[in-house]
Amino acid sequence: MSDRNEFVSRPVLEERAKLLKKLVWIVSGLVLLLVAMMRSPYKIPLPEGVELSLLPPLHALLNTLVAACLLGGLFFLARKNYKAHQRCMTGALGLSGLFLLSYVAYHFTTTETLFGDTDGNGKLSDEESEIAGSARTVYLSILITHIAAAAISFPFILLTFVHAWTNNFAKHKRLAKKVFPIWLFVAVTGPICYYMLKPFYPWEAAKVELILEESP
Repeated sequence: MSDRNEFVSRPVLEERAKLLKKLVWIVSGLVLLLVAMMRSPYKIPLPEGVELSLLPPLHALLNTLVAACLLGGLFFLARKNYKAHQRCMTGALGLSGLFLLSYVAYHFTTTETLFGDTDGNGKLSDEESEIAGSARTVYLSILITHIAAAAISFPFILLTFVHAWTNNFAKHKRLAKKVFPIWLFVAVTGPICYYMLKPFYPWEAAKVELILEESP
């Protein structure tokens, strides 16, 4: 109980909250702009010898760690261990920030991999689309909901932290109840999308070709 009292007894920092809220919406707008720009077919050329195409496994790992931190935060909150809860949630935010930076770097420099693109030419032929069949529909359904949930929840995740950092725990609790399940959904569906798309990444296709060439 003393752990809880240590937090709830802190004064609400109203002026700091106002400043941080403005910053949240500015950052959110910039991030959404970057995500929109990533869809451009034009990519930033990398220096010779620099390769970012192997970042997707890292993205899946980071999302998995975010999910673990979120579940850890929920576990400690249920046991009223607020300091451990705070560490877990701060870890989830930090890992999400690292993921975002890596994700943006990857998509600004690397051609997008398409589900069903077996020849790796960056285009989906009618034949490839037919072979992919319903699996592609399932993948796209998960991907679209993942992206939509991430975009919608991003500013509200930050606002939830702002309420905690400025000691407004009543608002923090109300918003966290709505934001937490969406954030967890995003963290879980990220690795699912990766593993569904994994066979179509260029390095995976190259492995399959090598196996076929070596087989008698």
